[in-house]
Amino acid sequence: MRFIDEYREAETASKYADAIARIVTRPWTVMEICGGQTHAIVKFGIDALLPKEITLLHGPGCPVCVTPVELIDLAIALTSRSDVILCSFGDMLRVPGTSGDLLAAKARGGEIRIVYSPLDAVEIARANPAREVVFFAVGFETTAPATAMAVYQADRQGIKNFSMLVSHVLVPPAMEAILSSPDRLVQGFLAAGHVCTVMGYAEYEPIAARYRVPIVVTGFEPIDILQGIYLCIKQLEEGRCEVENQYTRSVLREGNQPAQQLIREVFQIVPRRWRGVGEIPQSGLGLSGRYEAFDAVRRFGLKESAAETSSECLSGLILQGLKKPNECPAFGLRCTPEHPLGATMVSSEGACAAYYRYRS
Repeated sequence: MRFIDEYREAETASKYADAIARIVTRPWTVMEICGGQTHAIVKFGIDALLPKEITLLHGPGCPVCVTPVELIDLAIALTSRSDVILCSFGDMLRVPGTSGDLLAAKARGGEIRIVYSPLDAVEIARANPAREVVFFAVGFETTAPATAMAVYQADRQGIKNFSMLVSHVLVPPAMEAILSSPDRLVQGFLAAGHVCTVMGYAEYEPIAARYRVPIVVTGFEPIDILQGIYLCIKQLEEGRCEVENQYTRSVLREGNQPAQQLIREVFQIVPRRWRGVGEIPQSGLGLSGRYEAFDAVRRFGLKESAAETSSECLSGLILQGLKKPNECPAFGLRCTPEHPLGATMVSSEGACAAYYRYRS
């Protein structure tokens, strides 16, 4: 890619939309599973360019949104300790827990620092040897290598006052959970290009074969997404169920192998609860045995307890692609970015936030 304008060119976008209209012969439902793609679709009106036969669903593509309430509550509990500095990405601070959020905890006096990299938290731990520094590690496979590197470096450098509250989740098991649901609507997927930049796309091939569903690795700009939709619809019309790579400028089939090796070194695969979805087996990353001393849950003896979310919030149905944000009765009325009922409204990658910002 030389210039971003190459992927936001109106004439090229119209040509792809026309090409999609020429090949579609029946209704098809395609899900993107990346919050960045969701925001691009809504912001640029990509769905409005498509023929009426094509429905786009928004999946659980926002890692902040699927972080379970229980872990938000644990992070808030840590801020009540005078010896703890909690480090977090900024978009976690407004995500509601059972009774409040991290921003409210900060207002009550908890020491919370916004960081832009997990390695920033390691440096804070180095600079504050008398304090316990905890990094709230949230994200898909995209951010897992940076989190793993922070633990790796803290271990090698003997930094003992650093730990992590880990909530990393994996995309392929979530796709399988959606495909195996009795309420399944999805007939094709746009796979998240940034995840595949790290992990490659070989792991998607058994899913495509098992569930008879095309999967197209797709970028984030309007032309990327339209081309990804075209490739997916073309497969559906031809009766093919394969993995294709639209995002060739960034993604290789084998992915970034050194990054994968680091993930395997530091983490192990564990079950993980997804907010609004429930527990998905083998869908999370937890610290492996060698690095378990950096696990904040173990270090502080934290206990997860079942937590209730707002009964009015439909974010669980939205994350599963069963509802659109504007189908929620509370959308834009009792649920806004300033007063969110659920994480999909407050996160910068949430589907509700996209609809509120661009289509409210």
